[in-house]
Formats: sequence, C-alpha cells, structure tokens
Amino acid sequence: MKERKKTQKAHVLILPYHLQGHINPMLQFAKRLVAKGVNTTLVTTVFTSKSTHTDPTSSIAMETISDGFDEGGRTQAEGSKAYLESLRIVGSRTLLDLIKKLGDSGRPVNTVLYDGFIPWVLDVARQCGVLGVEFFTQTCAVNSVYYHVNRGLLQVPVSGPTVSFPGLPLLEVSDTPSLVSHYGSYTEVFDIVMNQFSNVNEVDWVLFNTFYELETELSKLWKVGTIGPTIPSMFLDKRLEGDRAYGINLFKPNIADCMNWLNGKPNNSVVYVSFGSVAELKEEQMEELAWGLKGSNCFFLWVVRATEETKLPKSFTEEITEKGFLVRWCSQLEVLEHEAIGCFVTHCRFNSVLEALSLGVPMVGIPQWTD
Repeated sequence: MKERKKTQKAHVLILPYHLQGHINPMLQFAKRLVAKGVNTTLVTTVFTSKSTHTDPTSSIAMETISDGFDEGGRTQAEGSKAYLESLRIVGSRTLLDLIKKLGDSGRPVNTVLYDGFIPWVLDVARQCGVLGVEFFTQTCAVNSVYYHVNRGLLQVPVSGPTVSFPGLPLLEVSDTPSLVSHYGSYTEVFDIVMNQFSNVNEVDWVLFNTFYELETELSKLWKVGTIGPTIPSMFLDKRLEGDRAYGINLFKPNIADCMNWLNGKPNNSVVYVSFGSVAELKEEQMEELAWGLKGSNCFFLWVVRATEETKLPKSFTEEITEKGFLVRWCSQLEVLEHEAIGCFVTHCRFNSVLEALSLGVPMVGIPQWTD
C-alpha cells in the first residue's frame, strides 16, 4: 500500500462556476496540468453537462455534481438566492459523494481547485482532507477592490470622487468595477462576487488567471500564483499541439459563416463587437451602439445573443447588409486572429481582454458588469 502511494499521480478536481467566462480559463488550466502529467478531472453540474457543446476529442476527464435542478438548471429556481443555496447544499453533498467514489475507484483526489464564485467547495475539501485552491478569473486589481468591500474597508455606495487601494494608482470611482461604481446594478451578482472572499484566508493557495508582469505590485502583497493567460496554446505559446479551442461552449458558435464573411474583407478593416455571454445592455445602449456602428461606415461583426436581439432598432438588420454581419455566437479567438479584424469593441471581461492582448488586437472598452 505504501509503495503504491509513492508512485500514484496527483489528481486535481477542477470546479468552475457554470458561466462561459469561468469554464474557459479553468478548462485551459486543466489542459496544462494534464500536459504536465497530472491527473485532472473537470466537474460541472448535471444540467451544464447535458446542455453544452463539448469537444469529443478532449483529453480532460469529466464528472458531474448536482445543483438540485438537473433538468432546467438555474431557470427552475425561484430567484438567484434560491438557486445558489440549492447549489451549495446539493452541490456539497454530491461533490462529497464524487470524491469518495473517485477514491474507491482507485483515483483518489489530492487537490480541489475551485472557482471563487463557489467558496463552499473549500468546506468539502477540508472534510475530505485534501488541499483547497481558490481560482480567480479576474485580475488582482479588480479583486482587490472587491476584497476591500467584502472586509468593510470600502463602503458602498462610494462617496468618492476618488478611492485608493494598496498597489494601485489613485482611482476615480468610475474606474472601479460597475458593481461598485454603479452600486445596485446586477444585484443578483453582487453577493456572489463579494462572497469569493468569505474564506480566502483559509485556502492553501490562490491562483489568478493573469500574468505576473501585469500584477507586479499586487503580487507582492498577496500569496498568489499568476498562471495566465489561460487561452488555447496555439494562440499563445504553441506548447500544446492542436489546442485551438477551449472545448466547451454554452452557446453553439457559428464558425463557418463568420470566417466566410471575414475572408472577403480587407486587412484591418472590420470592427468586432462582443459583450460576452452574460452582460445585458439596456435598449437605449443597444440602439446607440447599433447606429454608431452603422454611422462609422466600417465593416463590423457583432455578436448579439438571441436574448438580446429584441433590443436592436427596427429595420437595423436590413439596413446594414452591406457593411455589417450579426451572429448569435462565434469562436472569438478565431475571429480575433483573423487578419481582417482591426478593432475589438469589448465589455472588458478579463477573458476577452487577455485574448485581445495575446493576439495584439486594439480594444475599445465599454465596461459592463463586474470589470
């Protein structure tokens, strides 16, 4: 028995929160661990597993836990708080069962790496006697702001006009994340974001999806590991041959039509516009953006999710056929890599920022939600 333990590989269980921008970086980190010879298992909810488009050739082992709503996910819950409570209670129980099952099958878990949005996972890790590592999908700078709010060091709403944080330059209130600068916006998200720090001082390690050179000052203040950018290797360092996609999509990307449309455009002539999988613009914002793109007289590729289409101005789609192309979802990395792209209008979520930085695409920021 002792000899087997010596030769047994480490086994890391990775649990992202089931949003596209949280699954992607944690899945990419899982690929890096596998490439280093570490047994790695990605854990999603039952409903997420059934409703996603997954790469069948992926080398990442997959398992599921329940959030209490296996058939309909969050939409079945009576509000965000009810869902999160069910996720905590049912998820804790089924995660504990999963860890025991993996151990009984000869694949014992050594470490649980979990999304900061689900801090209760640390309690399960402690109960099982394994290491708990918290993973943050945003920058140290953004999370420093949230940490100060969580600890009561910064009161919201902020009285302003400026605020200061260790390791950061003096900020105007408008420079801070929208949950702080526009207190009361996205109320369902506020508690989730702030609760990331409920037990951060108890974890064995904290990892950030960023790189050291971007976080030099803040990295000196916290015990952290910077492991980003976590984007597919062939768009970055090319160490993982064939790694050109994240591998899991909550929405089905329209890759062929996007590429065909871009292929017919001159170099650096297209404005790419995307506000990600969660941010919801107001109807007035959608209208201003729509007419702004049309009035620019530039070619543009705009990702408009199905749930946002009703906010577009009437007749807009018919009026932009010569210059614009609307798509419900796309492969963002392939779009940003295309030589026709000259500019990226982004909601400033950190995954998008990292992708654009890695591929050298200029950005116009219209910050939304938490960044």
